[in-house]
Amino acid sequence: MRRASLFAVATVPLLGLVACIPQVERPAGYGTAPAQRYRDPPPRRDDQPRRDDDRPRQDDNRSRRDDTPPQDIPGRDTGEVAALPAPRPAWEARPVSADAKTIPDSTYLVRPGDTLARVVDRSGASMEAIARANDLESPYTIRAGQRLTIPGGRYHQVRRGETGIAIARAYGVEWSRIVAVNALVEPYVLRADQRIQIPDAPGGGRPSASERAQAFKLDIDDILTGGEPALASNQAPARPIATPRRVLPSNAVVTAPARLASGGFLWPVDGKLVKRFGPGASGERNDGIKIAVPMSTPIHAAADGVVAYVGDGIAALGGLVIVKHGGGWTSVYGHASKLLVQRGQSVKRGQTIALSGDTGFADRPELHFELRKGRTPVDPTSQLPRS
Repeated sequence: MRRASLFAVATVPLLGLVACIPQVERPAGYGTAPAQRYRDPPPRRDDQPRRDDDRPRQDDNRSRRDDTPPQDIPGRDTGEVAALPAPRPAWEARPVSADAKTIPDSTYLVRPGDTLARVVDRSGASMEAIARANDLESPYTIRAGQRLTIPGGRYHQVRRGETGIAIARAYGVEWSRIVAVNALVEPYVLRADQRIQIPDAPGGGRPSASERAQAFKLDIDDILTGGEPALASNQAPARPIATPRRVLPSNAVVTAPARLASGGFLWPVDGKLVKRFGPGASGERNDGIKIAVPMSTPIHAAADGVVAYVGDGIAALGGLVIVKHGGGWTSVYGHASKLLVQRGQSVKRGQTIALSGDTGFADRPELHFELRKGRTPVDPTSQLPRS
């Protein structure tokens, strides 16, 4: 691969923005996990030698790069993930009451004037569950005298602003199980007044609050499929914001672009590839790659997109940014020491979105980088430029 410098001169507006980031502890309530500690290294010199073996390189398209050299960031690291002030994640801001209603298996005789929505209201089951049980296709036409199978189970009625993550936590059930039982599909945005079926908790019975907390651990798939708040019938998704100066409220729904922009993906940093995609030597699976870089190296968006998550709610990954690119593609950037974007912000290919660190369960200053197509992790090296 050809070498390319990561120390291109930043544009004046971004430099002014980054210079305004205070080097202080992250705001209270930002994320759900304790901030991760890291070392406070000496400033990196421009003439510091770089390692050349097994190093990912950027492609030569530098016209849209927005690099900010680490020495241009004023102040010293505080030892915690630093982030722009932001509201709590939607799954913390909107609590959920575990008030699902349990109904038995039954049949329903369709009356004159009935619609499937009316059957849903009378039976307490979800529209999608009834449609699947009776092989109904949209627009779900039913006729008088028809007998419909009503599948029994626990059904939760979604309120505006509730997220799949918060619903799963309220019942002590993994969100991925709720996705599977309800056959939810992309973009995984719930609707207010929608009913969803809640599978039984592991071991049966009603788990206590502490058992629910222990049973639920947030992961990337949860954020991608259960992180957006439910839309009201008259509510439209929020438009992407242009700069991190504007902050979207927690109940704003952020949607991905319609398609992946031309040009594909680029390497988010220039460093040494220290862990590859797939199973490791001890049997653990890595859903991305890890690239060793100096502390506070600028991390760049791999493609145009909209920021879906910023925070440190997944303890293993520390400072974390997730970007949706359209066409089902998502990129993930972990172990960051500073987070420079906001949820709902539109970002360009090569734009600086964070600074590297060793937060979370990092072995060294490094970047954890993932690409996903839908819910499936993809080996990033198969999508990134080669020499």
